[in-house]
Amino acid sequence: MKKILMTLVVLLLLLSIVFIGCKKKEEPKEEVVFYIINGAEPPSLDPSLSEDTTSHNILIALFEGLLIYDPKTNDGIPGVAESFDISADGTVYTFHLRKSTWSDGVAITAKTVVDSWLRTLNPDTASPYAWLMGMAVEGADAYNSGDAGPEAVKIRAVDDYTFEATMVGPVPYVTSMLPHTVFAILPMHVIEKYGEEWILPGNMVCNGAYILDEWKPQEVLTVVKNPKYWDADKVSIDKIVYDPSDDNTTRLNMYLAGEGDWLNGGLPPDQLDAMKLRDDYQNVPLLGTYFYEFNHIEPPFNDMRLRKALAMAFDKQVLVDRVSRGGQIATDAMVPPMKGYASPEGNHYNVEAAKKLLAEAGFPGGQGFPKITILYNTSEGHKKIAEYIQQQWEENLGIQMEIENAEWKTVLARGKKQDFQVLRMGWVGDYLDPNTFLELFQTDAGQNYGKYSNTEFDALIQKAARMPAGAERTAMLKKAEEIFVKQDQGVIPIYHYTNINMIDLNKWGGWYNTPTDWHHPKFIYKK
Repeated sequence: MKKILMTLVVLLLLLSIVFIGCKKKEEPKEEVVFYIINGAEPPSLDPSLSEDTTSHNILIALFEGLLIYDPKTNDGIPGVAESFDISADGTVYTFHLRKSTWSDGVAITAKTVVDSWLRTLNPDTASPYAWLMGMAVEGADAYNSGDAGPEAVKIRAVDDYTFEATMVGPVPYVTSMLPHTVFAILPMHVIEKYGEEWILPGNMVCNGAYILDEWKPQEVLTVVKNPKYWDADKVSIDKIVYDPSDDNTTRLNMYLAGEGDWLNGGLPPDQLDAMKLRDDYQNVPLLGTYFYEFNHIEPPFNDMRLRKALAMAFDKQVLVDRVSRGGQIATDAMVPPMKGYASPEGNHYNVEAAKKLLAEAGFPGGQGFPKITILYNTSEGHKKIAEYIQQQWEENLGIQMEIENAEWKTVLARGKKQDFQVLRMGWVGDYLDPNTFLELFQTDAGQNYGKYSNTEFDALIQKAARMPAGAERTAMLKKAEEIFVKQDQGVIPIYHYTNINMIDLNKWGGWYNTPTDWHHPKFIYKK
């Protein structure tokens, strides 16, 4: 009996060895890499200091706030906060945090959220977007302006995983605002250790779906999947490569050569007709406005008559039909078409009225008008628009303007210092409400580069921020916009954007044409 059992054991062992030896080896999983032609070098990867879309596209991959962008609507959905409650009066938000960590394993708690928001609001941080937080959170503006200490900000950690924030009123756009990177949760333990160098590869830790792998300025920036991300199992793309090219022809050639999977906006005007015939051409209305900003603090642009004259002296419809040619919507208003809101009429194209205003401002027929420069960031499209306006102002008003281009980072830096006369700018809504196109022109707003200032306008914006959604609030915002674009001509609105991208949606899923053009990479996957 023993002999038989031993024989069986030996046979079983031999069979298992044969089975193991013959078992087919598993093929290694193919790495999924997504190449994004992003449009410019990011000026900063510090969420507290970021203020532009190219940086924002990267930061939403690296950092996560209480809420993140819904991939289809761009409204807020659970992020670090798995749920939240709102008080009966609509002013107190209580967020219930999931148990998540940084990429180095350090826990994220409600105190982390408090410290992160206070760091952004601290006047010493000089966050250009801190005013956005001040539009929602009670006491945030007082602390950021230096009128009060951090204790004035109505946020607190109820316990390790419960965070509470009191708003300035029943703010109707809180959930679509909170995914913005200014509300990002920050690795305070790393910031304290490395100071300004905390954003460098090797130093940075992240809580988003990705972590920073490589950053060679003006060459390439790469992020890789974060294994400690709370939802890592649902993240499909292993690596994302961001290319910073800002020349539209170069960018398009890269895409057509297969060197990019997603070309994020900005096509050469002379290639638009050809691209429109392709299946991978994406173009839908975008919640954004292209405009020229004046330096209000220096003559001659401190005179509203001159600003109006310039706004009325070129045909915007001709511009979008013959120059930009991307289906943009010519406009005299700042706020794009929005459900439940109709912008007031601005100052329309009227050459004779423009000539009269120019004369009233002291420059009849353009006589005595000083040399002025239009500053724009490097782009063939921006250049063609500037040349068209330059020509129109000379033909219709008899004034001469020069044009100057600079890289995006330089344009932003000069804007902050008011080192410009006329500045090419664009604004894509931070949240789904008309207020996002008006609040940035408040007197003390960090991105009010031209230093437009009107106390009545400021008061209307502040009051509307504390009101619930409804007809009364809408009327107040409309009155504020009328003051801005009709009475004062604070800027020259030129057109509302269309959302132009190149991406093959037969190959990539989870990418949708959205109203603000934010595309969280955690949702994108290869089909």
